[in-house]
Amino acid sequence: MTREKRKGEKPIPDDLDNYLNEEQKEVLEKIEAYGRSLKFIRRPLFQEPVAVVINASGNSIGVLGEDGRLNIESDIILRD
Repeated sequence: MTREKRKGEKPIPDDLDNYLNEEQKEVLEKIEAYGRSLKFIRRPLFQEPVAVVINASGNSIGVLGEDGRLNIESDIILRD
């Protein structure tokens, strides 16, 4: 049995300005035009938030780096 870690937080917080910097917001706006969208923001304790994006068909995920670069070859693992 796995322990649930989500603790009732929304996958995408209402206050994105507290989690994404200007570079990330600019790139997110651009990639949304190509069908990608923000799936969730991981908010690990004592670490920087991680913005996870997904393509329209749902078969490709990536991480939006602090420098605004999209890394689709990340080693991020999603839970079911």
